[in-house]
Amino acid sequence: MRRIAVGLGLAALLGVQRGVAQAAPVPVVVELFTSQACSDCPPADRLLRREQASQPGLIALDLHVTYWNSPAWRDRFASRAATARQQFYVDHGLTHELYTPEAVVDGRVGMVGSDRTRLNAAIAAARAKPGPMVPVALSRHGGAAMVRVGAGQAPAGTRVIAFTLDPIAHTKVGGGENAGADLTEINVVRAIDQLGGWTGAPLSEKLQIAPGRHLAVIVQAPDGSIIGAAMD
Repeated sequence: MRRIAVGLGLAALLGVQRGVAQAAPVPVVVELFTSQACSDCPPADRLLRREQASQPGLIALDLHVTYWNSPAWRDRFASRAATARQQFYVDHGLTHELYTPEAVVDGRVGMVGSDRTRLNAAIAAARAKPGPMVPVALSRHGGAAMVRVGAGQAPAGTRVIAFTLDPIAHTKVGGGENAGADLTEINVVRAIDQLGGWTGAPLSEKLQIAPGRHLAVIVQAPDGSIIGAAMD
């Protein structure tokens, strides 16, 4: 583990609550903070792929941070928005420092991203947590996506956040700790857009999506916990 210390339609969803039998699994969001320049990260990316493939309803987000970039290798997917999002979790006490690979489950618990036992325990706990999920639905129409968030209860400061994704990416690493490696990564986050605050009233937003890219949307409370999510 490498550390760097620093300071399904909407109508159907509306009636679904935890504890009620439902066809679709409870969505769980796993954010993996990673870098192509970190030699400890490829095992975490492989684990993320396996878990998404084997666990229905898992929303995997691959976020590439910037602090590993160097003249030896510059991660082509690294973004300041991804680093800022990891810093958000540091600021909220989920962890005391930035490090890679780090997995964050439903905005509630963080761990080393390659730790399969802890990751699966956290996913199981997230699926079992009580209370209704905020209903989120996505639909695509050509190059546009419609985001709909249903009515519910929300603490002040709750936000709706959209992630634009490359569903799969292949990279031949030319330098640094992973020099010569052929990396395969899924759901690589290319953009993070704040769609605004959510007060509990229904919300609709239309977004333009480039061909071949996917969309994930979360509803996140001010303490960092994710209370609603969907991915197309």
